[in-house]
Amino acid sequence: MMDNRLNVTYIAFDGHVEVHRYRYLYFVIMFTMYTLIISSNFTIVSIIVIHKSLHEPMYIFIAALLINSVLFSTAIYPKLLIDFLSEKQIISYPACLFQWFSYYSLVSSEFFLLSVMAYDRYVSICNPLQYATIMRKTTVSMFLIFAWILPACQCSVPILLSAKTKICKFHLKGILCNSTVPKLHCVSSALLNIYGLVVLVSNALLPVLFILFTYTRILVISYRCKGVRTKAAQTCLPHLLVLINYSCFIAYDVLLPRLEHDFPKIVRLIMALQIVIYHPLFNPIIYGLKMRGIYEHLKRLICKRVKCIHTDNCCTVIVLCHNTEM
Repeated sequence: MMDNRLNVTYIAFDGHVEVHRYRYLYFVIMFTMYTLIISSNFTIVSIIVIHKSLHEPMYIFIAALLINSVLFSTAIYPKLLIDFLSEKQIISYPACLFQWFSYYSLVSSEFFLLSVMAYDRYVSICNPLQYATIMRKTTVSMFLIFAWILPACQCSVPILLSAKTKICKFHLKGILCNSTVPKLHCVSSALLNIYGLVVLVSNALLPVLFILFTYTRILVISYRCKGVRTKAAQTCLPHLLVLINYSCFIAYDVLLPRLEHDFPKIVRLIMALQIVIYHPLFNPIIYGLKMRGIYEHLKRLICKRVKCIHTDNCCTVIVLCHNTEM
């Protein structure tokens, strides 16, 4: 649809299910999820920042991964919340392209960060004597810059190409701008498809293969040396769980628009919501419970909060009893 007064093209989202009937329920649920995502991720990040014992490459990469999850959620949730309370679920085409860029740039950054974390564990377990020499502060900083800048540059190319491409469709089968955006184009671009395949291989497939290779090497070393089995299990298991979980969701997201089968709207909605809800909450839970260094500080923080609340309640009871006696 076209707004002639402002000369702006709008795209309508067709993926919502009975949004006019359950809009307030949708809003409360998604607002609660967004609040939980922000608070849980930043709690773990704050623990890593505050405690100097956690100022190690492994924990720095975990903090970067959690910050990436917050950025990913922030690129999606505010627009979703606005749509739930709006009469029409629409977005301007430039804003749609920006959401598309943010979505896949941050998705790619997550794969790169997981690859860096796998390399960090590989050096730590398989080459511990040179770990301090290899994983210096400069190296860690370069890895972090690379993990965010390179995907942003790669994902900006299809956005620039799409901005100059004429669109003939104005409805998306979804609730956000993701891999279905090229379906809006009047003519399918061979250049865009080839470039998208190259980016998919370089930003997702190759990092996953690298991660699997490094963890296979770690498993071989840990099997030969009993002394590193516990360390390998404690540090590598959370990374593998996150990788498997994330890869499954992204595989669905990438393959969906390429399948001719027309899935029911409720199935598309459930899968889309799982991507934006489940994974950003999964990361802090896994790293908060499975990483012993973080778990110990998190447990102390919770105990302090509970003790403080208990003390305040006791003080309140004492004050009330004293007033009653008077």
